[in-house]
Amino acid sequence: MQAFIEFVAKRLVNHPEEVRVDSDDRNGLTAYRLHLAPGEAGKIIGRRGTTIQAIRSVMQVGAQKKGVRCTLDLADE
Repeated sequence: MQAFIEFVAKRLVNHPEEVRVDSDDRNGLTAYRLHLAPGEAGKIIGRRGTTIQAIRSVMQVGAQKKGVRCTLDLADE
């Protein structure tokens, strides 16, 4: 899942070299945190949050197939 997030994020931003994804396991839930260059969060969020919501939806479908739960958050930087 981490590779998928990096793949999508790197293609949406102007500075793909600064994209980093960290993960943290909490009681059966894997929380992914996406780190971006300053000012790039808007490209990931999209208009009215549609882009990040689409990424989260695809992640959840993939996670369901594996029998796990996951979430995606943007890091505040």
